[in-house]
Amino acid sequence: MSSVGTRTPTPKNPPPPFGDTTTGSPRPGPRRWLRITLPAVLIIIWFVAFSMGGRAFSEVNGVSVNDPAEHLPASAEATVVNDLQPAFRDSDALPATLVFVADTPLDAGQLKGINTVLEKVQALDTVVPASVSPARPSGDGLAAVSFVPLQTHAADGSTVKTRVSVEELRSFLAGHPVPGVDVYVAGPAGMSADIGGAFAGLDGLLLLVALAVVLLILVAVYRSPLLPIIVLGTAMAALTAAMATVVALAKADVVTLSGQTEGILMILVVGAATDYSLLYVSRFQAELARFGRGWEATRVAWRASIGPIAASGGTVIAGLLCLLLSQMNSHRALGPVAALGIVFAMLAALTLLPALLMWAGKAAYWPRKPRAVDAAEGRPAASGAGDRDGARAYAATGRGLWPAVTRLVSSRPRTVWIATALLLVIGCLGVGQLKAEGISQTDFVIGQTDSKSGQAVLAEHFAAGSGAPTVVIAPAGQIGKVTDALSKDPGVDSVGRPTEHDGKVMLSATLKDAPESAAAEQTVQRLRTEFDAPAFGGQVLVGGNTAVALDTRDASVHDRNLIIPVVLGVIALILVVLLRSIVAPLVLVASTVLSFGTALGVSALVFNGVFDFPGADASVPLYGFVFLVALGVDYNIFLMTRVREETALHGTRIGILRGLRATGGVITSAGLVLAATFAALGVLPVLFLAQLGFIVAFGVLLDTIVVRSLLVPALAYDLGDKLWWPRHPRRS
Repeated sequence: MSSVGTRTPTPKNPPPPFGDTTTGSPRPGPRRWLRITLPAVLIIIWFVAFSMGGRAFSEVNGVSVNDPAEHLPASAEATVVNDLQPAFRDSDALPATLVFVADTPLDAGQLKGINTVLEKVQALDTVVPASVSPARPSGDGLAAVSFVPLQTHAADGSTVKTRVSVEELRSFLAGHPVPGVDVYVAGPAGMSADIGGAFAGLDGLLLLVALAVVLLILVAVYRSPLLPIIVLGTAMAALTAAMATVVALAKADVVTLSGQTEGILMILVVGAATDYSLLYVSRFQAELARFGRGWEATRVAWRASIGPIAASGGTVIAGLLCLLLSQMNSHRALGPVAALGIVFAMLAALTLLPALLMWAGKAAYWPRKPRAVDAAEGRPAASGAGDRDGARAYAATGRGLWPAVTRLVSSRPRTVWIATALLLVIGCLGVGQLKAEGISQTDFVIGQTDSKSGQAVLAEHFAAGSGAPTVVIAPAGQIGKVTDALSKDPGVDSVGRPTEHDGKVMLSATLKDAPESAAAEQTVQRLRTEFDAPAFGGQVLVGGNTAVALDTRDASVHDRNLIIPVVLGVIALILVVLLRSIVAPLVLVASTVLSFGTALGVSALVFNGVFDFPGADASVPLYGFVFLVALGVDYNIFLMTRVREETALHGTRIGILRGLRATGGVITSAGLVLAATFAALGVLPVLFLAQLGFIVAFGVLLDTIVVRSLLVPALAYDLGDKLWWPRHPRRS
């Protein structure tokens, strides 16, 4: 029976839509002084926090750690070797490799000039005294190499930044050229400096680009000069408070902050705060059109928004905190840091933004007038056939994009969800093309760098592992056996002189292959297997750059295999509690995973065929999954909480269409903003961030435009009341 002609009984006290507990008439408001004082106090508190926390942006680089070895777990073999090395040296210097190269074989005059320059280099304050090695020519005579240990601590005990030391060294070499000879600063110090340089513009350029893109989107969506400033001001206040808190925790050694974590935090807070703000702005606009008064509109909009925002933010936080299960220190550190960012994004969207909008009132939307998002009224409908007919009658009303989408979903729901699902499955086929086995440290920075060029020259004219030897630590009594095993290994080019300390010896083995190549990792793995044999008693440890890369990849794979199922389980459990259903959460989680697979598959094809990237860090799939799934569930919650509330009044199918109309615009706008903020990561020449930014940006657009607008509504519409099994919202 059609629901158009027959109206089902309405409960005496039907639940109000989206948490509204008011009737058509406003309640008697509080005293005037409270309506003025409360928003003013909130604005002042956030303004003070913004002013005090601003200096955190200038301090963040001082507490960031960008050494890959620092990100490994303490139990990793490479970490143990890294911790033992300082005891075998007179200082904790970081070696720089100076590579000299010419087009023709170096003559006696050029070699003399190179050694003269090296003598002058020895006089630099940042160089360890009496430590610079003489130039050693290559076998073909076209190149020479020297090792320059750089100070990591000044005479007063303060830390010396590697980037500063390397820049000074490079500047000195540029001012003392040898005719016909080019020089590069490579090795661990050179690579560390170039990585630090890639993050140098993080707190300036990245934030500026992200805010500019978000501003343009907000202006285009709302066509208002004031509202975008209010929303961006809210996001910046949240970011400043989050950054100040994180920097303070990093200074206290509570969390480890890296350039990658800093960049992700900035983008995540700006994007999330803007998303939550858009949800509130949309609701406040509707209530302001309804009541015409700022206080009543704020009260109703806040009560209607706190549930979805708290549920969405709580889900993201729960997903991020699953990273605490990680073996990698960098992954484990990102979890609480990013979770803190989401907390401040929620707080700002639920305190500062309502206060600012209440203060601005209708002026925030000028020159347009506030209007309800979904003015079309649907009639209550029974379930079954009547529910379907009533939904189609409702879909026939209204004009514009989202009424048209509801008509498509209600007319051919099964065709729509099957077609979109097949399209997403096809996109998933590219996942196998993702080369996420790890990359060399020289490929960490996109484009050509001095250290990358120097490493290429080393590989061409010397043993490729010259700039970053593998380090072996063994009991002093086994030095003969260990040296013999190293010399016989086909991947080892030479073995340096041993250094003894406290009954142990340290040897440096130069590999024939580039430090972080697959062949070098196979050599390290082969040596570890041999040294684990009973003949060595399991007391021989292998470390160095190649070992760090190998242990990093293994730990990342472990984290990926453990954390992804845990995140899915946690999010599914939260959705079950939130929606009081089993079927709906399964639909939402499955759609989100399918969307992630498509984003990863398409991204792999783009990385290989368009950008020609050398590969991807092993942690890229994990980070992409955590952010896409957690943020994708955000939009699920925005949609389905509204659908559930509308279902309680109008039936499942009308509720789905009403929820889609009411949230379609705000979800799409939020998706555009979040995609734009993550895409801004591409302005930094860091391969990991560029790949993560593309995966999340594309995935969010796919999620909001295809999954949340077509797949989920069509599948839910096709399921009907089965979506809410075992308890329909009308029974709640």
